[in-house]
Amino acid sequence: MEELKKHIREVPEFPKPGILFYDITTLLQDPLALRKTVDQFVWLFSNQRIDKVVGIESRGFMFGPIVAYNLNAGFVPVRKPGKLPWTTRAVSYDLEYGSETLEMHVDALEPGERVLVIDDVLATGGTAAAAVALLERCGATVVGVSFLIEIGPLGGRAQLAGRQVDALVHVP
Repeated sequence: MEELKKHIREVPEFPKPGILFYDITTLLQDPLALRKTVDQFVWLFSNQRIDKVVGIESRGFMFGPIVAYNLNAGFVPVRKPGKLPWTTRAVSYDLEYGSETLEMHVDALEPGERVLVIDDVLATGGTAAAAVALLERCGATVVGVSFLIEIGPLGGRAQLAGRQVDALVHVP
């Protein structure tokens, strides 16, 4: 899906010096690129039963509900603390400098449900691995973890070892 790559804007030095940010808003603005992205996510899991699609805040929310609709599944948002209005479960994880927490509603998943996790970028893999840990703590089966972009040199795939990991665009 390298043709999708041309719809992703690279923004150097954002949000801080030394970072190359991959802006997907340009892809979202193009109807054909958006359709191809969603269709590819759906195709990857169309032969499997998916009960819920989990989107990681915030760009996972852009694809997750559309993919869930097409897979006849529900959608579950996983968010940063304090953003969800009901009782939540949380997982904390370490970042290079500090830590972060993810939350979801306690009643978002039933034990045994089969879930697909979607986010925009796989970089170091810490956020995705934390989300997977949270889902599995709830008794869900993580069928796969899918990303629009994978930044290969950062090694995030290793954090998700033993799982089906897919990325539509690979950045060397």
